Amino acid sequence: MLQDIMPGTSEQLEKEFTTAYIGFDPTADSLHIGSLVPILLLYHLQQAGHKPIALVGGATGMVGDPSGKSEERNLLNEETLQKNVAGVKKQLEKFLDFDPSKVNAAEIVNNYDWFKGLGFIDFLRDVGKHLTVNYMMSKDSVRKRIEGETGISYTEFAYQLMQGYDFYWLYQHKNCKLQMGGSDQWGNITTGTELIRRKAGGEGFAFTCPLITKADGGKFGKTEKGNVWLDPEKTTPFQFYQFWLNAADADAEKWIKIFTLISKEEISSLIEEHIKDPGARILQKKLAAAVTTFVHGEKEFEIARQTTEQLFGKQEDVNLKEMDEAALLAAMDGVPVHQIASHFIEQGIDIVGFLAESSIMPSKGEARKLVQGGGISLNKEKITDIGFLVNQDALLAGNHILIQKGKKNYFLVKQN
Repeated sequence: MLQDIMPGTSEQLEKEFTTAYIGFDPTADSLHIGSLVPILLLYHLQQAGHKPIALVGGATGMVGDPSGKSEERNLLNEETLQKNVAGVKKQLEKFLDFDPSKVNAAEIVNNYDWFKGLGFIDFLRDVGKHLTVNYMMSKDSVRKRIEGETGISYTEFAYQLMQGYDFYWLYQHKNCKLQMGGSDQWGNITTGTELIRRKAGGEGFAFTCPLITKADGGKFGKTEKGNVWLDPEKTTPFQFYQFWLNAADADAEKWIKIFTLISKEEISSLIEEHIKDPGARILQKKLAAAVTTFVHGEKEFEIARQTTEQLFGKQEDVNLKEMDEAALLAAMDGVPVHQIASHFIEQGIDIVGFLAESSIMPSKGEARKLVQGGGISLNKEKITDIGFLVNQDALLAGNHILIQKGKKNYFLVKQN
């Protein structure tokens, strides 16, 4: 989890009880799995006896961080921002210990609280004069934008000064000596250490972790449906579990070291086991179990695991009839839903007619060929008899039938 570390940081952490912080950007009312890395950094820090502070950027969220961005982003209004800040706070409270009786209790702060009373003239006089434009322009995040086609507005150029002031304010008011974050934040973090040195004559420290990538070059945490969120309303625990379960071997080997609390020794032995039998997907199962439990709890993990077994397990282990409607629909979220008139199901209809009437197949002729070729499964059972009758016995969760075309194409048919 280590990318860059400022000289003296390790010594500081070993020498004394240290307060450290990470900033979270409130651009949405939920964090996504990319935020799990900084959350875990704060978690590890607290487990080691130090004090974590999560800063929610209520003020900086109104400005926009140019780091890693190729163009200016839309600014949020205050109402949206406050809703997002509240959502992010609620999630962070699940992972860190905020018990005030503990000396290293976690804290959440919002930088809007100290920026709202700071006037523009005061900011220029007390903060701006300590850093040269040459110093600010030397940062990668700024230089790339200046050299690019879109350029950079003064608003985003000033962002690193604001983040630097956050670190300075926390140093002065919370004795916070360390800032952590993703590697794209190195420039902003070191601006903070520079401001602490020049303005307070103190010493701040910095530590960044690598930005997580996927082996195939795709963006980490993105699926066809978009971000994988920590909020179960946005990404169901089943979908969340599936994301980790479907990780490529190379990704699973890397991610299990970052996203889980499994010991180094156990991970080494899991990797050895996985190499002997990659088809068993031991690494992926362990990774998915650990991360889903950490984020959603043991109960939701168990439901996700059982749903996976019921949908994708060996035929003899599958009993879809036991699934309730909520679990079936959550598991099949995003799967195309087709309709069929209820009188067909009440009277019974042959599989070929069923596939045509529900528009899964464009014609009875094509449906017949696919069934005879072994390309259709109904409720996980392969159907090869074109006279097979689909009736009310086939209904799952009261009103649905699951059709599988080939290996990966799923459809839900709902009677209406």
